[in-house]
Amino acid sequence: AIMRLCAQHKCPIVPFGAGTSLEGHVNAVQGGISMAMTQMTDVLEVNTEDLDCLVQAGVTRKTLNHYLRSTGLHFPVDPGADATIGGMAATRASGTTTVKYGAMRENVMGLTVVLANGEVIRTGSRARKSSAGYDLTKLFVGSEGTLGILTEVRLRLFGVPGATVAAVCPFQSLQGAVDTVVSVIQLGIPVSRIELLDEVSIQAVNSHSGSTHNVQPTLFFEFQGVTDKTVSEMADLVREIASENGGSDFEYAADEPDRNRLWHARHNAYYATLALGRSLSFGEGTRAWPTDVCVPISRLTECLIQTKADIEASGLMGPIVGHVGDGNFHALLLYNEHDPEMLQRVIDLNSRIVARALAVGGTCTGEHGIGMGKVQHLVEEQ
Repeated sequence: AIMRLCAQHKCPIVPFGAGTSLEGHVNAVQGGISMAMTQMTDVLEVNTEDLDCLVQAGVTRKTLNHYLRSTGLHFPVDPGADATIGGMAATRASGTTTVKYGAMRENVMGLTVVLANGEVIRTGSRARKSSAGYDLTKLFVGSEGTLGILTEVRLRLFGVPGATVAAVCPFQSLQGAVDTVVSVIQLGIPVSRIELLDEVSIQAVNSHSGSTHNVQPTLFFEFQGVTDKTVSEMADLVREIASENGGSDFEYAADEPDRNRLWHARHNAYYATLALGRSLSFGEGTRAWPTDVCVPISRLTECLIQTKADIEASGLMGPIVGHVGDGNFHALLLYNEHDPEMLQRVIDLNSRIVARALAVGGTCTGEHGIGMGKVQHLVEEQ
């Protein structure tokens, strides 16, 4: 009824989930109605034998995994924030585990969608494959509310791994770290996470979380398998590759509290960066502009090194972090919101980073989506 009335009166509707998006997706720039999905929090089905579930759009990923904890299953897509499943589907989210499990595009099996005229449609099925007509599910995943409002999402689930080990390895150079990533991916080693933090990010994380990592470009890994032996063999192979590229002090974290602490530090890199900016006299107006390009793995090394040089030449500070196992990285560009000249330098630098990614066959956004912030870059990409 709401959708039909809004269509009749040409009134915009903006669905609102957890508000964790980064590109202004939920800003009502034309006025209208903000439709909160936060009361749609039911887990409607869990099919343990078929490894799928059906949830309402307002269920958050952490709530879903808490609900699943007694089933031996989990939903692995991890964008960092405790986003709603509907919002994650709408922005085609991904995160630290994409290198193994894929993004939302690969993990949404079907949707219930309310179209602009109020019509309710259902896409997809519970079957693992289908050749029946257009793939409407993938059309809606990533549509950011422009084609309809997602109300229910059917997801793939996965078994909780029998053994998990995390590891951290500092490198003498950024190139050595990235070359290690490229080698690991090209060799087909099934890492479940492989994250990069440059030396500025490590400095920020150490200061913010009290960790004592070497202040060098650093890779964070996670290995999953059926047995401890399988996981150990994967970790040892990656350690050898890292050593050949200037990696040292390859440190394991097998206990769950140690693993959680390691990934907590990674997920809080944004807040650590803001704290670093305030400590370096950026002042109370300190903000961080997160870039979000993704490039082919073979061009990752050159893009990262050129981006690092560009940041230094601009006179700005921008720690680099990334889900580099799939070619996605972020520069967190620090600025003071009360300094228009500094903000313009950040905008110009972001545009150059996007142009560099597009020039090698990449994309302006690997996981944050378009929203308001990347409309012009989407035009350039097309």
